[in-house]
Amino acid sequence: MDLKSSKPAAASPQAKPGNAYRTVGGKPARPGKPSGPGWLQRLLAHVPQLLPSSCALCGAAGRETLCAPCHKRFYTRQHRRCIQCALPMPVTGKELRCGACLKDRPAFDATIVATDYFAPSDQLALALKFGGDLRLAPLLARLIFDATRRNPVPGSDVQLPMPTLLAPVPLGLARLQERGFNQALEIARPLGKLMDIPVQPRLLERKKETDAQSALPVGARARNVRSAFALPFAAMDQVRGLHVGIVDDVMTTGATLNEVAIVLKRHGARRVTNLVFARTLPT
Repeated sequence: MDLKSSKPAAASPQAKPGNAYRTVGGKPARPGKPSGPGWLQRLLAHVPQLLPSSCALCGAAGRETLCAPCHKRFYTRQHRRCIQCALPMPVTGKELRCGACLKDRPAFDATIVATDYFAPSDQLALALKFGGDLRLAPLLARLIFDATRRNPVPGSDVQLPMPTLLAPVPLGLARLQERGFNQALEIARPLGKLMDIPVQPRLLERKKETDAQSALPVGARARNVRSAFALPFAAMDQVRGLHVGIVDDVMTTGATLNEVAIVLKRHGARRVTNLVFARTLPT
């Protein structure tokens, strides 16, 4: 269990997005003298193996959030995907993109996902996003990291380049106040450490509140997020010529990620890759 991921749960619901995830702590502590309200969490983070845990899927007792049998059963089987939107593709064939991406190419260049959005993986995403189980964020990050290491892309000889900067899909202030944390940021932070890539939590901002995408029909989702994102003035020159990785928990139609990529490309991003835990399958 990674107790570092529990810090954001203590953030005040009224906190601004920029402050809700700031590391807790005051002046540097003198040797042998704990300082700051987060000293206990920092201490316990060094001894996670001494704390009880259980598998998030089957409940088996152990030291890992996901037991080895569940990992092998649900996260080792790979199938061929569209290199751009990550939807499953036929095993045969040489085309790297699905028909939809060939017909109407998204603004993002590639998508890497850990799994499809169905049972039991959907329960992990739901428990993090709506249940506030922040111990799952490092697990989802680890599974995405494993997916980034599947190079070449399954079913091809393509080597996908990795981003040089990571950023989470931002939440609106109202949604952040309601939830208390941004699940995309909670995944991005441990993922950045695993990939040894810097994470810029404030690279993007949501400049207007939008309806929940899951509550809208497919055709309305692109309209819902149109012009919803922007780069703060201080970040406008930070993406020029860079390969930016956008982190999120679930990709459904890709409308949100596409809108984010449009903004990044408009400000000079060379390439945009989505790093997502689960991909929703078409119905």
